[in-house]
Amino acid sequence: MIEDLKKDAQRRMGKSVEALRHELTKLRTGRAHTSLLDHISVDYYGSQVPLNQVSNVSVADPRTLTVTPWEKQMVQPIEKAIASADLGLNPATAGEVIRVPLPPLTEERRKDMIRLVRQEGEGARVAIRNIRRDVIHDIKELQKDKEITEDDERRAEDDIQKITDKYVAEVDKLLEAKEKDLMEF
Repeated sequence: MIEDLKKDAQRRMGKSVEALRHELTKLRTGRAHTSLLDHISVDYYGSQVPLNQVSNVSVADPRTLTVTPWEKQMVQPIEKAIASADLGLNPATAGEVIRVPLPPLTEERRKDMIRLVRQEGEGARVAIRNIRRDVIHDIKELQKDKEITEDDERRAEDDIQKITDKYVAEVDKLLEAKEKDLMEF
């Protein structure tokens, strides 16, 4: 019973870390990366479709992405979607290929990004702590219902705290790496 709670806590905390990792890939560093355009949707015959389902996105050089639409008539809608995505990018069309140059990040923009990274990290930490709180509540309920002993309760709480510390450290490592990445010129 306690093992099930621990496994559930680990699974949920792992999902929180993965969600943070996913959010951090959306934040732009100084280098071009295809995941930068992952969340952009394009109007494709009346419905919103992810950009990577109507084109090929690749890295041309460290500061440029290239988007190659699979259909010629999709060039304009893709260019419009990238420009209006609020990423500060200005796509340029060269025939059937859309080039997306990444402007260098200013010092002020870097600090804004770091602030955003820290906010995301704190959100992940709070989610992990909430999971810990829920699991410890469940453990206390088990003890109150006399399904486990007090010693088992204490041991389980210690184990849950260790699991929590492990995942919070993982979040801190992700944040540190992203901040370092953002500060590179």
